[in-house]
Amino acid sequence: MAEMRQIEAQRIVVKVGTSSLIYPNNQLNLHTITRLALVLSDLKNQGKEVVLVSSGAVGVGMNKLGLAQRPTTLPEQQAVAAVGQGELMGIYGRAFGTYNQTVGQMLLTRDVIAYPQSHSNALNTFQNLLKMNVIPIVNENDSVAVEEFNHLTTFGENDVLAAIITNLIDADLLIVLSDIDGFYTANPAKDKNARLLTEVRQIDQTTLAAAGGHGTKYGTGGMITKLKAAKRIIANDQQMVLANGSDPQIIYRILAGEPVGTLFKAAKVQQLTSEHHG
Repeated sequence: MAEMRQIEAQRIVVKVGTSSLIYPNNQLNLHTITRLALVLSDLKNQGKEVVLVSSGAVGVGMNKLGLAQRPTTLPEQQAVAAVGQGELMGIYGRAFGTYNQTVGQMLLTRDVIAYPQSHSNALNTFQNLLKMNVIPIVNENDSVAVEEFNHLTTFGENDVLAAIITNLIDADLLIVLSDIDGFYTANPAKDKNARLLTEVRQIDQTTLAAAGGHGTKYGTGGMITKLKAAKRIIANDQQMVLANGSDPQIIYRILAGEPVGTLFKAAKVQQLTSEHHG
C-alpha cells in the first residue's frame, strides 16, 4: 500500500465536474450535491477556507428545459447555460443552506483574469467572500464566453479555470473531483494493464500521451484539460489531487493524507538553493 501523504491545506479549491452532478439519464444527482454541501460546510466549520468551482450550467439547463440532446449551436448553448446557471445556484443555495452555510456566485471569463484591473477586482472579491465566511461558487460565464464553446471542450475548461483560481487566491490545494479514480498510465476503459499513478511530479510528453479522448456527453473535457490544470499547479509549486467524486466524502480522506486518487506536485529540486534564503 502507498504511504500516507503530507497534505497541509488551509485554503482549498474543490472542482466538481458535470458528470458528478448529473446522472446519465439527465437527472440531477442529489446524493452527490447534498454530500458535497455537507463536506464543504463541515470544512468551513473546521476553520478552513473553501472555494467551489462547479461545472453543470448546460447540463442543469438541459434538465430544466427537458432537452435530451445537448444543443449544437453557440446561441442555443448559451441560452441553455443561462437557464441552468440560475437553477444550479438555487440547488446549491438550498443544499448549503441545510448546513447554515452561505454561498456566493462568481461567474468569470478568461479575460477577467487576463486584465490587471479586473484580475485585482476578482481577487478582492474572493478575499472578501472568504473573510465573510462565504463559500464562493465559481463557473465560467458560459452565456458570454466564446472561445470555449467553439472548440467543444466546454466544461473541461473548468479544470483550467479551477487551476487559475488556485493560483490567483494562492490556495494550498486544488481537489478535482471527476468520474475517474485518478490518472492512469493509459485509458483504463480500453487497456486492462493501465495502472493508477498515486503521484505525478511533472507533465511531459509521456504523461500527455497517456491521456486520450474526451469525457461524457455532459462534461466533454476528458483527461487532457486535467493535465493542463495540473501543469499550472506544478509550475506554481502548489498541489492538486485528482480523485473520484462519486462520494464527496473522499475529500476527508485526501485531507487526512490517504493515498487516494493522483497527487500532482512539483518535484523538490530546489532543496540546495532554498537553504541560501535563510
